[in-house]
Amino acid sequence: MSNTVIQGVDYDVLFLVVNSGTGSKALQIAKKSGVSGGTVFRGLGTASNSALKFFGLEDVRKEVLIMAARKEVAETALNDLTEKLQLKKRNRGIAFTIPIANLLGNRNCVYDKDAHGRKVEDSMHQAIFTIVDRGQAEEVIDAAVAAGSQGGTVINARGSGSHETSRLFSMNIEPEKEVVMILTEQQTTDAVVASISNALKIEQPGNGVLFTMDVTNTRGLF
Repeated sequence: MSNTVIQGVDYDVLFLVVNSGTGSKALQIAKKSGVSGGTVFRGLGTASNSALKFFGLEDVRKEVLIMAARKEVAETALNDLTEKLQLKKRNRGIAFTIPIANLLGNRNCVYDKDAHGRKVEDSMHQAIFTIVDRGQAEEVIDAAVAAGSQGGTVINARGSGSHETSRLFSMNIEPEKEVVMILTEQQTTDAVVASISNALKIEQPGNGVLFTMDVTNTRGLF
């Protein structure tokens, strides 16, 4: 059975940050809304007291869900998750979507070489992703908060760049990394990025990677 490319289809990635133990329930809710599946990561919520008011996050241990689907499916899932997980209440979690140009590995999705990322109109928030060596996430958060951010979520990871080759007993060793995900209001993004870059010297080789993405929908922010 062959899949065909449907022209003009928009896709979103749905991000959800919830308290530990809620991830499986959230994934089942999303599946009932039409999402074919997702990936759950363990994370740590890092926020100052003032940030709790903005993020609605209190429990340190978090689960981060990443799910990709057609735009309309992602929006339906977002609304269902908001209702059933009560994201409109404080300390229940946050959710947001980010537009993507293509999606592979999902049901009935075939790569469209002519697809282009769609422009986000009037986005009020942006997501900042910073990848640094393990142990530096706190520096990232501190720099972000100093520039007006309200905290973020840390995900443990591994990675290797061209300058990071190390071997032990003839085996390649991948350095431990931390991915810091921060959601900021549009007007503070540049200041937060500059603060992180200056504090971590991101522009120097081997010190990390930082990128930002426009966010189309947000839930759970106060």
